[in-house]
Amino acid sequence: MDASIATSPHSLLCQAASLLIYQSVLDGEVGLAFLELLQTLCHAEQTDATGRLDCLRAYSRWFKSLASRNQSWQDYLLTGILKDDNPFTRQVQRVQMADLSASLIAATRQDLQRLQTLYECNLEQISEWVKVAADLATAPVVWEQERSEPTLSRLKSALKGTQAWADGLETLAEFYRREGVGLFAEYRALRWQAGQLLGIAHPDPVQITDLVGYESQKETLLKNTEFLLSGYPALHVLLYGSRGSGKSSLVKGLLHQFGDRGLRLVEVAKSDLKDLPLIVEPLRELPQKFIIFVDDLSFEEEEDAYKALKVVLEGNLTARPQNVVVYATSNRRHLIREFFGDRPRPRDNEEIHAWDTVQEKLSFSDRFGLTLTFEPADQTTYLQIIHHLAGQAGIPLSPEDLQHRALQWATRHNGRSGRTARQFVDFLKADLAI
Repeated sequence: MDASIATSPHSLLCQAASLLIYQSVLDGEVGLAFLELLQTLCHAEQTDATGRLDCLRAYSRWFKSLASRNQSWQDYLLTGILKDDNPFTRQVQRVQMADLSASLIAATRQDLQRLQTLYECNLEQISEWVKVAADLATAPVVWEQERSEPTLSRLKSALKGTQAWADGLETLAEFYRREGVGLFAEYRALRWQAGQLLGIAHPDPVQITDLVGYESQKETLLKNTEFLLSGYPALHVLLYGSRGSGKSSLVKGLLHQFGDRGLRLVEVAKSDLKDLPLIVEPLRELPQKFIIFVDDLSFEEEEDAYKALKVVLEGNLTARPQNVVVYATSNRRHLIREFFGDRPRPRDNEEIHAWDTVQEKLSFSDRFGLTLTFEPADQTTYLQIIHHLAGQAGIPLSPEDLQHRALQWATRHNGRSGRTARQFVDFLKADLAI
């Protein structure tokens, strides 16, 4: 690249103003503060003492905005490139480069060249410009922060192989296909809330290897998820059984097992099931694979949210997306509560085909392709979980003493289950430490 194009605040400002596709990369607090700083520097020679103070304030705002995010200027730009939802990033996930408009490719190449100029700008030089403009004795402190998130590090590596970012367009396109764009690039776990998808910054760290017992159910769920990731038809799954048996933890553990292969977990509350079509349809054309996770699923008699779930499970005239499955957990085999009074009796003013309605309720859970049953843990399974978790936690007790305490805990608390075992080991670890 020609280093001369970034030898003044005006040249940098022109690079930023020339963006055609990646304009929103600079729309955040840090980007806007940077643009404001460049503008004040461009007019520094024509301003009085008040203008020089404006220059100092602009630099302070830019510095503080970086410090508040604990992020370098370079990582801020990479994050913007990674997350930016624009015509190029959207289309390149769905079609090959050869099918894109030549104008779109040319504009994207030009933008990458501009962004690389901003990425490689000399921060010490900017500080020196501020020193001169404000007539300071010493230049302001330069914000430096080299730590990168793993995804940003992968993006750096993808761009590092080319001297000019514009020449690495195919590499960048492959990165978008693999990692996703926007929220799906930044987060692997998301939640539907207030009509929009929100990223979960700190998902449950549970690992599949942490879970002991129910090996057959675990193997079946892993196999079905592997089908999804490999592009084969995967089944919707209902995990049903006793409370505390690890059903939810097993689903959450899939994220850490397969997240680097494009798996995304989207948590949807039962109260939001009516929005399922709105959630699923935008995911259809994305290269990532999605598990819609509904925890503790059941319906009262008067609720009809199950009808939206039924559409996703069975489909309608719109073809079912092959990259989306529903994994739901429940403590009840029949998901819709039914009373004996619901059973049809030959009375006046009652629905003639009431039995059809009852059958619809009873068979709703059958619409899941797989039903995995989690029976209550017996003493052998419970103690197996205890010994596994205690080994991971480094509990310094003899097997006999550990077993005795674990059984006492189960008797006095919530019975034998994986959840009870985890609670016992967590309490015991803290108790022994103190």
